[in-house]
Amino acid sequence: MFQRSKTLLAALTTATALSGAAYAEGLSGDLKIFLDTSNPAPRATMEAMIGRFQAENPDLNIETTVIDREAYKTQIRNFLTANAPDVATWYAANRMTPYVNAGLFEDVSDLWMEPEIAENLASTKGAMTIDGKQWGVPYTYYQWGIYYRKDIYEELGISEPANFDEMVSNCEVVIASGRKCYTIGTKWLWTASGWFDYLNMRTHGFDFHMQMARGEIAWTDDRVRETFANWQRLVDLGAFVDDHQNKDWQQSLPFIVSGDATAILKGNFAVAPLREAGLTDDQLDFHQFPSITPGVALAEDAPTDTFHIPANAENKENAREFLRFVVSANEQTEINNGANLGQLPVNAQSGVDDDKFLNQGFEMLSTNSPGGVAQFFDRDFPAEMAKAAMEGMQEFMVFPDNLDDILERLEDVRADVY
Repeated sequence: MFQRSKTLLAALTTATALSGAAYAEGLSGDLKIFLDTSNPAPRATMEAMIGRFQAENPDLNIETTVIDREAYKTQIRNFLTANAPDVATWYAANRMTPYVNAGLFEDVSDLWMEPEIAENLASTKGAMTIDGKQWGVPYTYYQWGIYYRKDIYEELGISEPANFDEMVSNCEVVIASGRKCYTIGTKWLWTASGWFDYLNMRTHGFDFHMQMARGEIAWTDDRVRETFANWQRLVDLGAFVDDHQNKDWQQSLPFIVSGDATAILKGNFAVAPLREAGLTDDQLDFHQFPSITPGVALAEDAPTDTFHIPANAENKENAREFLRFVVSANEQTEINNGANLGQLPVNAQSGVDDDKFLNQGFEMLSTNSPGGVAQFFDRDFPAEMAKAAMEGMQEFMVFPDNLDDILERLEDVRADVY
C-alpha cells in the first residue's frame, strides 16, 4: 500500500544551489511528509525536492511516506484524524473543502500575507481560499484553452477572437468552408463540462461559478439559463463535430489533425498526441477563451495539485518552512520542468521550459487571468452533482430543446446533494 523512505543527506548536497530559499540557520527537529505522487516521475521529482530541502537543513529529521494515489484518496481522512503527518499532498478548491470544514487542514493565511507568496502566487489564491482564508499552497498546474489550426485560420482570413461575438462569427466562416469549428468527444462526460466551465465563468465570473459549485445557486436560475443560451448559439450553428456523444476525447483528435475541425477546447495534455499525429507548432496554436460579458474578469480552468499542513500536525513551523520552499521561484522552475512534472510553475517569477504551449499557458495564468483559477467541473462540484450535471450537458449538446427538463432534473439533484 505504501513505502517509507528516510531522505538522506548524502548524494543530495550538490543540489542545494537549486533551492529558491536561503536559510541563515537550518531547521531541526522532525518533519513527516505524506505524498500521493506514486507514479515514477512525480515520485522521483518530489523525493529530489525533499532532498534539496534536507540539504539546506541537515539537522532536520525528514520522514517521507509515499502512498498509491487511489489508496491515498481512501486513507486521507483517517490519517488526518489520527497520527497526522506534518505535510500532505492533495488538491485545490472543492476537493479540499471537506477537510477544511472538518477542521483537518491548518489555516495558512499567514503565509499568503508574505509578499513573496502574495505577489507571485496571486493567480492561484482563489483556488486555495475558503471562507476568506487560505488552507494550503499549490505546487503545479496546467492550462486549459483553445488549441486551433492556425494555418486554416489564415487560409480563411480569420484570427484569434477578442470576444465571444468574434468567436461565433469565426465559427460561421469555418462552417461556410465545409468544416466544423470544434472537435469534441463527450462519451467521457467531463469533456462537455469544460465548455460549461468557460461559458459560465465568462458569462458571470469565477465567484458565481464557485457559488454554483457550493450549491448556492439553483440550476433553474435565469443566470444559469443565460450561460446555456450562450452555449446554444454554438450548438445551433452546428459548431461541434457530429456524433460526439459516441467518441471519447482521443477519438475526437483526428478531426483537428485532418482539418475537418479547426479547434478544440482542452487541457495542455492534448498537445503531445496532436504533435505525435503530425501537427507542427507552425500549424497548431493556442488562445485564451475570449470574454463574453464585458467587465467580467477572465478566470481559467487550471487543475492544481497542492500541499497542506494537517491541523493535527506536530511540527507546524517546520511544515511552514517546507511550504515556503516548495513555492519558491527556483524550486517551482525545477520541479515543473519537462524532465520532472512537465507542467506549469505556480510562481510567476519561475522559468518555464522552452515549449511554445507551456510558455503561452504560463503567461496566461500568471498575468492574464485576474478572475481566478478553477479546478475543472468534476473537481469543483461534489461527485454526485457533477455526474448528473455532466450527463445533462451531454444531453443538451445533442438535444438542446430538452434544456428545461435537464435543468429541472439538476435542480432536484442539487436539493438532494447539498
